[in-house]
Amino acid sequence: MKEIKSMLVSQPKPENENSPYLELAKKFKIKITFHKFFKIEGVPVKDFRREKVNILDYTAVIFTSRNAVDNFFRMLAELRIAVPETTKYFCLSESTAYYLQKYIIYRKRKIFFGKQNFTDLSDIIKKHRNDKFLIPCSDTPSSEISEFLEENKINHTKATFYKTTPDDLVPILGAKLNYDMLVFFSPIGIKSLFKNYPGFVQKDIKIATFGSTTSRAAKEAKLKVDVFAPTPQAPSMTMALDQFFMQSNKKAFDSVQKKIKAAKKAGKK
Repeated sequence: MKEIKSMLVSQPKPENENSPYLELAKKFKIKITFHKFFKIEGVPVKDFRREKVNILDYTAVIFTSRNAVDNFFRMLAELRIAVPETTKYFCLSESTAYYLQKYIIYRKRKIFFGKQNFTDLSDIIKKHRNDKFLIPCSDTPSSEISEFLEENKINHTKATFYKTTPDDLVPILGAKLNYDMLVFFSPIGIKSLFKNYPGFVQKDIKIATFGSTTSRAAKEAKLKVDVFAPTPQAPSMTMALDQFFMQSNKKAFDSVQKKIKAAKKAGKK
């Protein structure tokens, strides 16, 4: 197996110096480059009104990302709507939940969150099944949440609050992607890859994907997925990468030891 020395993560560079990605870089001596593969554009009020979604009809909101949070509260401001303090907020992760403090007084609201994926949050949502849920999402939403809510007959509506469009990567990343691994978190990231690099061939490049829809998009694009998260053993992408690198190191070590033993054996003959 080819040693991973460089990795491109399709997300902005973490502001936190204690980011798990930076720990990975130190631990395995990998050069990590961060760059978002797409741009976020808020849906104009006039387009949102065409969806005929009355935000005040809903008693709970499910946030899957900070982009969803930003564009939900942007829309409230542009529509001049104030949601009641009784509104419940369900967030995919703790970091997204704490991000709500940018817009609301955290301690005065009913806020629930999972650890890293929707499975963690689903049990909490079941306990509030009588609420009416609104899901602010992009024009390419994940199907996982809707499928769960439909299966459990929970009243919900998806509404497009923002759109994602592939970013222009070549001026920044170069005409060729010279990385040993690419990490994706959404189908739009896969779409952006092939829009910017239409002749992209995976060869020895390892692909890591987060979420079933991202993994599916990668496989539909004929990419081999080498690392997948979340899983029960690795609820986050960094944990999945850590386990992958540990296993890769062991294989590389075993291979070296095998060659040494073979050389010694040949020398005795």
